[in-house]
Amino acid sequence: MTSQQLFRRGSVHRGRTDLAVFEGGDPDGPTLVMVHGWPDTHRMWHGVADLLADTHRLVAYDTRGQGESVSAQPDDGFTLDVLGSDLLAVVDSVSPDRPVHLLAHDWGSVQAWEAVCRPGAEQRIASFTSMSGPHLGHVAEWVRGTLSRPSARGVGEVLGQALSSSYVPFLVSPLAPPVLRAVGGPRGWRRLLGAVESRPPAPEAYADSLADDMVSGLRYYRANLLRRHDRRSGLRTKVPVLQLALTRDPAIRPAALAASDPWTESLERRALPLGHWAPVTHSAVVADQVAGFVREHPVG
Repeated sequence: MTSQQLFRRGSVHRGRTDLAVFEGGDPDGPTLVMVHGWPDTHRMWHGVADLLADTHRLVAYDTRGQGESVSAQPDDGFTLDVLGSDLLAVVDSVSPDRPVHLLAHDWGSVQAWEAVCRPGAEQRIASFTSMSGPHLGHVAEWVRGTLSRPSARGVGEVLGQALSSSYVPFLVSPLAPPVLRAVGGPRGWRRLLGAVESRPPAPEAYADSLADDMVSGLRYYRANLLRRHDRRSGLRTKVPVLQLALTRDPAIRPAALAASDPWTESLERRALPLGHWAPVTHSAVVADQVAGFVREHPVG
């Protein structure tokens, strides 16, 4: 079962990949586009969608290679440049005449950062609420700057984030696909999240394709973390940003979030004592935060 508020709208065609798009809520409300991360699909927004449906037009999509957006593209088809263009294509399809608001998590947030830093993005995106996914270019600039002018605190913060990211070598290794296929069923994944997050997510948050989605989504890691991206442009944004800093998230340290501070015109950071999968374990908190930020940035 999917969310009571998100129903298949159709597809957005992106080359050899069709992105499955889902819509619900109040058609006259502000449009909120929700972007999931790894290893999720649009179903992770089930709880948030049910809480916002009376006041928002809700749009979610399965990012390429996940859920119903099946893709046979090799790793090169999953770069942030491609993923950011996917997001903007969905925005143009569902709201060609009015800016939308973004809510994104994990790799969804990483690709949303790519989109909001495109020239003119502020004309298409009214606000961006980000969780557990920093801008990789901002992080790279922070690391380079810190190591070029080292201090005990700065080096400690870089080493701390490196430790928090120590799972990445496994995910980009040949071992990851067979291991994830063996352990990646929805029931086992929910038990694991329940133990880690102290609250199990609802069964509707995950599809039967979870094991396949886990393996398919490894292309996000390989395409963007195994190669050097030395970019000094496309880092700034005029889009207002709300970072929900999940203080119990073991993967993202505060310094990685603060790396975006020099590159934004308007950024607010709110600390929440929640874990990485807050959107599925504490949907009401996330819904309340994004609804308030949307109200603060109305579309004229």
